[in-house]
Amino acid sequence: MSSYEDRDGKIWMDGKLVDWRDANVHLLTHALHYASSVFEGERCYNGKIFKGVEHSKRLRKSAEMLDFEIPYSVEEIEAAKYAMLEANGWTDAYVRAVAWRGAGEDMGVSSMKNPVRLAIAGWEWGNYYGDAKMKGAKLDIAKWKRPSPETIPVHAKAAGLYMICTMSKHTAEAKGCSDALFMDYRGYVAEATGANIFFVKDGEVHTPLPDCFLNGITRQTVIDLLKEKGIKVYERHIEPYEMEGFEQCWLTGTAAEVTPVGQIGDYTFEVGALAKDMVETYEKLVRA
Repeated sequence: MSSYEDRDGKIWMDGKLVDWRDANVHLLTHALHYASSVFEGERCYNGKIFKGVEHSKRLRKSAEMLDFEIPYSVEEIEAAKYAMLEANGWTDAYVRAVAWRGAGEDMGVSSMKNPVRLAIAGWEWGNYYGDAKMKGAKLDIAKWKRPSPETIPVHAKAAGLYMICTMSKHTAEAKGCSDALFMDYRGYVAEATGANIFFVKDGEVHTPLPDCFLNGITRQTVIDLLKEKGIKVYERHIEPYEMEGFEQCWLTGTAAEVTPVGQIGDYTFEVGALAKDMVETYEKLVRA
């Protein structure tokens, strides 16, 4: 694949479609210096974006948490996504909407005078973790922790919150792992760098309570699917030592979809029947 800055295609930017290579911002864009940026990752299956409206609503909500307003309605954002997909001839693709404070009169921490910008790009993307859907992903345990809600807007899908994700994923990949698992500021199991996590024990499912990290749309979808199957789901604080007693594990996220986990640090898990069933059930749902 060529660099993401050097491709053919169209990107929707500030109300119009532009050539891929022309979708640029100035060096003094506020978001580049101060992380005043929010984004969404979505997938389009068979010409339909899965839960697109929910993603657009969350994008606007994330911006509000960072003290700015996106100058487009949910309906306008949805129309822009589909315009981008149509312009590129895609029916199956990953969709990335990003909003940020641009370059303007302010170039310090404050940026009230700067315009808020919005762009929507996309690309064709396969399995985020490669062949892990068959054999199970291997995760490192990150040295960084998910921060307290008193320190940062933890429920926003904000670019700045991913700094430790990038660092932790790089460390994990250097160890031959696909990803890394975070604990939160209290020491409880939290999430992976870009995905929520689920565990199975005795036919019941346990997942960390999202009180200091993003309550993913895919996470919520999978919980609903489990409950429809009559499977008990516990949303709770999970101590790290409990991983020794869990039998199965999987990750959820727009990019990850549903991906089984075979190992986290020294803990191992079976890619069992329920994990495989959730992979298949989710796949059927998004392509229905």
